Amino acid sequence: MKELKDTLWKAADKLRGSMDASQYKDVILGLVFLKYVSDAFDERRGQIETELAAEGLNAEQVAQLIDDTDEYTGRGVFWVPARARWTFLAQNAKGTQAGPGAAGPDAPGTPGAAKTIGELIDDAMELIMGSNPTLAATLPRIFNRDNIDQRRLGELLDLFNSARFTGHGATKARDLLGEVYEYFLEKFARAEGKRGGEFYTPAGVVRVLVEVLEPTHGRVYDPCCGSGGMFVQTEKFLEHHAKEGSDISVYGQELNERTWRMAKMNLAIHGLNANLATRWGDTFARDQHPELTGDRGADFIMANPPFNIKDWARSESDSRWKYGIPPAGNANYAWIQHIISKLAPGGSAGVVMANGSMSSNSGGEGEIRAQLVEADLVSCMIALPTQLFRSTGIPVCTWFFAKDKGAGTHGSADRTGQVLFIDARNLGYMVDRAERALSDEDIAKIAGTFHAWRGTASAVEAGLTYDDEAGFCYSAALAEVKAADYALTPGRYVGAAEVEDDGEPIEEKIERLSKELFEQFDESERLAAVVREQLGKVS
Repeated sequence: MKELKDTLWKAADKLRGSMDASQYKDVILGLVFLKYVSDAFDERRGQIETELAAEGLNAEQVAQLIDDTDEYTGRGVFWVPARARWTFLAQNAKGTQAGPGAAGPDAPGTPGAAKTIGELIDDAMELIMGSNPTLAATLPRIFNRDNIDQRRLGELLDLFNSARFTGHGATKARDLLGEVYEYFLEKFARAEGKRGGEFYTPAGVVRVLVEVLEPTHGRVYDPCCGSGGMFVQTEKFLEHHAKEGSDISVYGQELNERTWRMAKMNLAIHGLNANLATRWGDTFARDQHPELTGDRGADFIMANPPFNIKDWARSESDSRWKYGIPPAGNANYAWIQHIISKLAPGGSAGVVMANGSMSSNSGGEGEIRAQLVEADLVSCMIALPTQLFRSTGIPVCTWFFAKDKGAGTHGSADRTGQVLFIDARNLGYMVDRAERALSDEDIAKIAGTFHAWRGTASAVEAGLTYDDEAGFCYSAALAEVKAADYALTPGRYVGAAEVEDDGEPIEEKIERLSKELFEQFDESERLAAVVREQLGKVS
């Protein structure tokens, strides 16, 4: 897998010289998608041919039946017209020459006209979208633009030719390509810096939301879905727990057109039939999923909204502001209330927020937070480590909401009138100087603590029980939160971690450490004198 990723990233570098990261991202991800759908199509075509031959059909009969589109789409494989298939594009990596029939019967454009490889790829994208309604207005048609070097693009196809996503079954192929796509999203997010945060949430942060919420059924919603990472991680969670993706219905909305297209491709690769609306749009200005409300609301919501937006579509009369009108200069509490408005009666949500949201009192935010606490909607607050987001230095936390904290469907423990606080700031490890990541053990500790507190089936099965842990977790009654002026910062509640007593009296320890320090100072001075003496001899 590493070899495949390295090969494809090397391919991406072929175009790096002629365009910036945001542009070549669209080109490379589009090609990865095209390669996958074509390989998956070829694999399914071979399976059909084998099945028909096994039934005793001759070559002529097989040829008549092998192009039945239902045999492909019914198995979750996109129909790929002849001139959109990778073999055709690879054969014409340097473009086509003018001549009779050069364009082919199913290709857009003028028959017989010479075409660059960029034009052929654009045509292929158009053909695939025309043959698969779920991909309408999704795939990029940017490969014949002036800023794309057609020679390098042809070389790029040659490199992609060495990578196959199939050969281990369609499901495995989807997994491999999905992993490559996610790898590229992460690499491009790093390359684009701050803007990369618009479409990519670090995998560890997404996993915290998914592992805590355990979205195994019903309607799953993300009002600012980026490239679809929350949904992809949900699918992985279902697979890990031997459940079907068909057990959930996915709904999302995204403001940025290019990011919306990325999400559509990403979810298609992972076999998720998601309702991302017919186009991109602003969640505050025009909610594209008005059907998600009341009893038909979302069972699970996961979101990483853009932090501290100052310019947003605010209307004081909006029915979503049930707990108070959010300030004009910050949309944090607008996102929170929009999400709560979308929850079904028994629904739960996890939201990534800037740390300031836990204690801010400006613009009426303190009053809104108090109303949320008094309504017993806040289930759990988690303070996360710094530097998880390469795109921003802002410390982050996760809010978890629940419409029902009583004993029942979501757990055997009645947590009505309580809030769980987890201080996870000391978890994680440094990937490099700029970025921290959460390990599997870190995520398991966070999620396990929540599930033990809630008494969920997974906690009972694992034999987990909940106890407050100084410095890490604490279950607070609403009265305690009110006494803290409704501040929700975990550090206020969990206290300091217990320091292990090594048996050495503190006065003796200070004296010993001071003596050792002064001895090190003396040794440092001695070594400095030796170095000066030796340098004097050299000069």
